[in-house]
Amino acid sequence: MPNSSSITHFLLLLPFSGTRQLQLLHFCLFLAIYLAALLGNGLIITTIAWDHHLHTPMYFFLLNLALLDLGAISTTVPKSMTNSLWDTRDISYSGCAAQAYFFLLLISAEYFLLTTMSYDRFIAICRPLHYETLLGSRVCLHMAAAAWGCGFFHALLHTANTFSLPLCQGNAVDLFFCEIPQILKLSCSTSYLRELWLLVASVCLSFGCFAFIVVSYVQIFRAVLRMPSQQGRHKAFATCLPHLAVVSLFITTASFAYLKPSSISSPSLDLVVSVLYSVVPPAVNPLIYSLRNQELKAALSQLITGWFQKQ
Repeated sequence: MPNSSSITHFLLLLPFSGTRQLQLLHFCLFLAIYLAALLGNGLIITTIAWDHHLHTPMYFFLLNLALLDLGAISTTVPKSMTNSLWDTRDISYSGCAAQAYFFLLLISAEYFLLTTMSYDRFIAICRPLHYETLLGSRVCLHMAAAAWGCGFFHALLHTANTFSLPLCQGNAVDLFFCEIPQILKLSCSTSYLRELWLLVASVCLSFGCFAFIVVSYVQIFRAVLRMPSQQGRHKAFATCLPHLAVVSLFITTASFAYLKPSSISSPSLDLVVSVLYSVVPPAVNPLIYSLRNQELKAALSQLITGWFQKQ
């Protein structure tokens, strides 16, 4: 059996292998989703950076979320599209390690950022008089940097440890991109225990973030329901529901992907689930945040109108 020192490349899952028409359909579908994610997240980043009225903590965190979504989908989808177009499964050893690292970095940072955004909503609704004091520009920068930094070190530890393990189960990855759990499946039967303590720490950290989000929203909903004005309640819910929808989409898809029983696992189901948690959220998040956000839609309209007037 090959070990990690003899492996020079990995073989990624190629959806619809053997059926050229379906491979091209897969390419076109991923291309459409990727372009939608580029357009949606790009417009959010440009609009927030351009309109000084949106230079608030909520939109600052939203800009960071768009950057993370853009990076996450760019880490996985282009390589899969290339493989489908050229009917190949190859990815180099270093390319696989880089893909696994950056995907974990961006996904971890996004989870930490979503936790931070729940704190932003909690302060805005439950402590509105102290909002500018508790969430000044320096505090927001530190919180965003902490989310990115935690993602960086979290991904570095897992990737370095995983790719230092001896691989005895071949080099075929059962996913369309390289991911830490899939590489661990290729490790020797006893060597994966070295990764166990990191996995336990990650689970504890993830549960802590989830508990923080839940507690924040319990307090938020209690505060909203006590508001005497129906218009005030509607406005408060309008600012919270997009974030809550994004958090729910992120947690449910990722939880099902990692916690689903092996008894119901199949190549087609694994492919659908992997697309749901790695490809769909970056493309859908901009739509969720802009659908009912009047400030963002107005700023975007002004940006597009100003661009056409200059032409």
